[in-house]
This record gives sequence, C-alpha cells and structure tokens, in this order.
Amino acid sequence: MKKSTIQFTVHLDDNNTPEKIEWDATDKPEPGQTETKSISVSLWDDRQKNTMRIDLWTKDMPVDEMKRFYIDCIGGLSQSVLTATGDETMAAEMNALCDRLARHLRESGRG
Repeated sequence: MKKSTIQFTVHLDDNNTPEKIEWDATDKPEPGQTETKSISVSLWDDRQKNTMRIDLWTKDMPVDEMKRFYIDCIGGLSQSVLTATGDETMAAEMNALCDRLARHLRESGRG
C-alpha cells in the first residue's frame, strides 16, 4: 500500500498568531516546503458524525484575499460534492452562492 504525507509547519509569534505557514507533501511536484498565507482543513469524525476544522492564516494576509480564499474554498467544495455524491442541485446552489459573494466583493470595491 502506498502512503502519502501532507505536512504543515506553522511559525507563531509570542501571542501564538501565525507569522508564516509552510506546507509540503510527498506527492507535490516540487520538493520542499512551500509558503502559503492560509490553510483550511476539514476532517470528518465518523464516530461523532461531525466535522473538525483547522483554519489558520498569517497576520499579514489581507482581508480581501481571505474573503476570496473562502469563496474559492466553497467553489472547490461544490465540485467535490458533485464528484463525491452526484448531487447537481447542491453543487449548483454552492456555485450560485460563490457567484453572489464574488459579486458582493466586486460591488464593494474589494474584489
């Protein structure tokens, strides 16, 4: 059986606020740590039947980029829902939400 590893390294300041986030994965095309400004990881707990989440961002990540990041996350989840379940209605509703949120950012001058 093949194994794959994903690793996150979070550098914290004195207040435990992320200053730098790096990630690496055994199946990543380029070897070595790559810097990012934000991560969002969701895990399904089968016993508790709920989701555990890890959301981190560096203190220098601009708010507008963070909003765009979450819109992109929802869009990615939309595709995952379609692939995993075949539920076209749910995927379409999630995509429609992304469209509304992106329009909101554009109209507010932040996107």
